[in-house]
Amino acid sequence: MIAQTEYSKEKKVGEGTYAVVYVGTKQSNERRIAIKEIKTSGFKDGLDMSAIREVKYLQEMQHVNVIELIDVFMAQSNLNLVLEFLPADLEMIIKDTSILFTQADIKSWLLMTLRGVHHCHRNFILHRDLKPNNLLLAPDGQLKLADFGLARNMGSPQEFLTSNVVTRWYRAPELLFGARHYTGAVDIWSVGIIFAELMLRIPYLPGKDDVDQIDVTFRALGTPTDRDWPEISTFGTYNKIQVYPPPSREELRRRFIAATENALDVMSGMLTMNPHKRLSPIQCLTSEYFVELPEPTIPSELPKLKQK
Repeated sequence: MIAQTEYSKEKKVGEGTYAVVYVGTKQSNERRIAIKEIKTSGFKDGLDMSAIREVKYLQEMQHVNVIELIDVFMAQSNLNLVLEFLPADLEMIIKDTSILFTQADIKSWLLMTLRGVHHCHRNFILHRDLKPNNLLLAPDGQLKLADFGLARNMGSPQEFLTSNVVTRWYRAPELLFGARHYTGAVDIWSVGIIFAELMLRIPYLPGKDDVDQIDVTFRALGTPTDRDWPEISTFGTYNKIQVYPPPSREELRRRFIAATENALDVMSGMLTMNPHKRLSPIQCLTSEYFVELPEPTIPSELPKLKQK
């Protein structure tokens, strides 16, 4: 019971179906922490597998761009994850119209996101829920991937996975078609959509429901064909969708006025329909975009939320 008395829960800051998040303090050193209390009572066999996975993956993945798991303890039959306290997320920054940010700032946030994703993938972990409010920001400006509740080990080719993952607006086309086998390319698609959202400061592909999401995605980016994605016709829903032409380079330049040619190359590479042709984290990180000017902003100099 030492762990339980070592931490104080001071204020509820969030609540989901299976978890409540509190901000608190570690008593021994007054460090600010977040405590994610996972309710176990709702599961007939005790702990949900996603909670066990979340603990396992966070324990395995120490990295500057992944949230730190400090401790785990049980209290009142609930599992408590003690995490570093990160006071803001990228969605807050995007939505705060009083904050102006530059192309160098966007490059810095994208760079840290890709480093975190690369670290997950080289540890054979799919995040499966990348979106701006799961990209948390530390006081020193470092961006950290958080919320590994939907994460999974990269399965063997024979293993079936659920396609009902990733928040709808950030969901890759293979998931929209119900694919049961997929790779880290689903995470890269989400990062590409986040990149677009950073440049536009509004969600890029906001579908109203799952059917509308397919239409919104292909209207913006073009309907994939057998020629560029040979497996596409094996998906049952493929024949029912409307065919849209892909946007021209000129159209992309009009959408993303401030983007350089290299920025458009990286974004288009991340938003390639065929997951086998989508850029990998390493291809993104070693692209010309990250070496052209302006250089990425140093994390400690990135825009921050104004103190209330």
